[in-house]
Amino acid sequence: MSQPDPTPLSAAAEGAAHRAEAAPRWTERLHGFGPVIGLVLLCIAGALLNSDFATPENAMNVLTRTAFIGIIAVGMCFVIISGGIDLSVGSMAALIAGSVIMFINWAGPASGSPMLAVVLGAALAVLLGAVFGLAHGLLITKGRIEPFIVTLGTLGIFRAYLTYFADGGALTLDNEFADLYAPVYYGSLLGIPVPVWVFAAVAVLGGVILNRTAYGRYVQAIGSNEQVARYAAVDVDRVKILTYALLGVCVGIATLLYVPRLGSASPTTGLLWELEAIAAVIVGGTALKGGAGSISGTVVGAILLSVISNILNLTSIISVYLNAAVQGFVIIVVAFLQRGRR
Repeated sequence: MSQPDPTPLSAAAEGAAHRAEAAPRWTERLHGFGPVIGLVLLCIAGALLNSDFATPENAMNVLTRTAFIGIIAVGMCFVIISGGIDLSVGSMAALIAGSVIMFINWAGPASGSPMLAVVLGAALAVLLGAVFGLAHGLLITKGRIEPFIVTLGTLGIFRAYLTYFADGGALTLDNEFADLYAPVYYGSLLGIPVPVWVFAAVAVLGGVILNRTAYGRYVQAIGSNEQVARYAAVDVDRVKILTYALLGVCVGIATLLYVPRLGSASPTTGLLWELEAIAAVIVGGTALKGGAGSISGTVVGAILLSVISNILNLTSIISVYLNAAVQGFVIIVVAFLQRGRR
């Protein structure tokens, strides 16, 4: 006896399943393009509000000022994807800047070579960043302390030591060294400022590491489910230590670019940089819970926040002093929208 043909029912079920799968995919794609759409709309609004906004000079100014936070945000993206957080990056940058200035002022006369002193000072910035990040990673993994607590503590420690070294004032780079160091910030290559080139290089390298290496896959796996990653024989502690060290290196690179801008470091240096870096990562689409995110989205998020700040500077819509408030609202709104995301 022949059985009824199940083909129509099967086709209908398969069609429904495909539609159910397609909906989240389109939602994810739209979410991924959200920061880009927001950036485009902001640029259009900026051009309409002030004619000076849509000039090559202003574009380069925005990108140059984005470079510092953008470089730090690349490292912060790895940390947040892994399920962690770092609240100390601004204070870390301030202490690194002060240490580099003190070292260059000492090493120049001691070595008899101002240029060597500047080069070693720049290397010291990266080294200190790596050491501070490594310390965070060890305290979090081996000390079993929550990242929030560790970095909240070092936030105060780093800034306090800078204030101590500066005796409550500012540490200033001697003029001879400031002139030698200036091209690192004020120089350009093919008409594009040096900090923008460095930012681009860090972003590209970060994207390759996150998406094309085993380490990058481990970072995402740990953020998705740390326990499952452990069962899969991932060395979770080692990956976390490397992740915080990577963020520290990014802070060091950003700082060595920032020092020649003003040639000084004070207790207010790097203030709220952690807010800007975290905001750039979150606005760029990285999940607060970890496990998902992209470097390209982070770059767009960093530029978007800089464009907001630039528009506030060029117009009188609201006070420029409310820039940090705008960033805070952005973090809260994006976190609210991410409630259902894994």
